[in-house]
Amino acid sequence: MTAAERDAFLREVRIGTLCTLNVDGSPNALPLWYEWDGEKARMFSMRDTGKVKRLRRDPRACLSVADPVGAPEAWVTVEGTVEIFDEGGKEFGLDLTQRYYESPRREEAIAEWSARDDWVLLELTPTRFLSY
Repeated sequence: MTAAERDAFLREVRIGTLCTLNVDGSPNALPLWYEWDGEKARMFSMRDTGKVKRLRRDPRACLSVADPVGAPEAWVTVEGTVEIFDEGGKEFGLDLTQRYYESPRREEAIAEWSARDDWVLLELTPTRFLSY
């Protein structure tokens, strides 16, 4: 993919797979929502999750995004480091419900998540891209 194709691909609403590193160096992968702004991938999480604990210990990570089965093969992996921000995670997560959920699930998530104050914002700054 060209840089423009990669950027357009990442801006579409998709589920990404975030890979972080366990203490022994083995990978730990899990699906999540993200938003690409052309420079960084932003994600959110509750503060005490395993992924946040792993990122606090070692900020290296990658986000891999692929087209679903049946579509022509296309994927992008963004490798880099993640910075964790204690502010902005809840607001960002609530904003993403508009992209990822339809009613009534959207309203249920907004009500549930608004009551929590243990969110963090994650920003993945790329050091390398892989794509097809």
